[in-house]
Amino acid sequence: MKIFKFGGASVKDAESVKNVSMVLKSQGFDKCLLVISAMGKTTNELEKVVELYFKKEDYQTEIEKIKQKHIEIAKGLFQNSHVVFDEINLFFDDIVSFLRRNKSPNYNFVYDQVVSCGEMISTKIVSEYLNDIEFTNQWLDARDYIKTDDSYRDGVVNWQKTEEFISTLNSICYVTQGFIGSDDNNFTVTLGREGSDYSAAIFAYCLNADAMTIWKDVPGVMTGDPRKFKDVSLLSNISYEEAIEMAYYGASIIHPKTLQPLQQKNIPFYVKSFVDPTKDGTKVGASDKNQHEESYILKENQTLLKISTRDFSFIAEDHMSLVFGYLSKYKIKVSLMQNSAISLALCLEDKFLKIDELNEELQKVFKTDVVKNVSLFTVRNAKMENIGKFYQEKSVLLEQIAKNTLQMVTQ
Repeated sequence: MKIFKFGGASVKDAESVKNVSMVLKSQGFDKCLLVISAMGKTTNELEKVVELYFKKEDYQTEIEKIKQKHIEIAKGLFQNSHVVFDEINLFFDDIVSFLRRNKSPNYNFVYDQVVSCGEMISTKIVSEYLNDIEFTNQWLDARDYIKTDDSYRDGVVNWQKTEEFISTLNSICYVTQGFIGSDDNNFTVTLGREGSDYSAAIFAYCLNADAMTIWKDVPGVMTGDPRKFKDVSLLSNISYEEAIEMAYYGASIIHPKTLQPLQQKNIPFYVKSFVDPTKDGTKVGASDKNQHEESYILKENQTLLKISTRDFSFIAEDHMSLVFGYLSKYKIKVSLMQNSAISLALCLEDKFLKIDELNEELQKVFKTDVVKNVSLFTVRNAKMENIGKFYQEKSVLLEQIAKNTLQMVTQ
């Protein structure tokens, strides 16, 4: 079984969906499972619907705009009488119906029930189109197979149940959603922003896949994001460990949770271009060809939090335990940590916008200083003799060097 994951950019319009079929034709469609994201910027648009709903503003107009966009895509793929148009209407009717009857004040719960519809609609369109052009497949609801806890917007996979359900699939071709699973009450739970790669890895692990490929609008994993760095090059072979490190430090091309399930079963992982599927792209896995090139990663929208004791005493184990307990409570992730005798500096990723609440709690015990909207710049496999160039034209708030890795928090 091969696992292919197509992101939003690869199914953003009718021509892009047609291109997916061309990619499949070049790769072979036998014994294949496709994991597909929402079309284009649909996730962002559905997030706006949730925001409008909680502000008690007009969300239905926004829903109608998103529906019409999908209908226009479908018109470029199907005859007007095709059943897929009824399916699209039903999905959007379900969103409106849910929001009308919802009584839950839990933003994260409502978010997951609404935003997940983007993947449901896109996969239905792609599945129907592929069947029409004789790429025979079965559409799957990923929520019936990927089971999680009820940590809405950041679901934790129940691997035992998930593997039990996915292992029932036989060796035909499937189209399913990325990003989503369900809890014990069958409510939708998303796996975190950009979690479709992780979904593909879950299916790959549970099906003992021969390989997993994600299809991007870039040639593969580069030594830096070409939109942010000049003179970057393709990494044709890297190890699981290197890819995990790059993902952790913020390389956007790989979701941080994707690699570990694949590494456990030594499943090769490819990143290839849907623009030119004949190119080799990047292979992640065990190989004597693995590269260790200098690579650059910029992780933006971070927060720098500096903590010190009020009486200038040492930062001790009990202080650290208290701080990390609060970080866990507010689901704030540490991107970089540096401590001295009397202070602790943390570069944080605050995707649920809880930093002010965290700071309020910490100020009951500590002195704190918060700097928002900073960036974490990481150089992997840095050539230490030349690191001076990375400091040029940067306002450095914090720096750390360890094992050929240079990191700095900049403003």
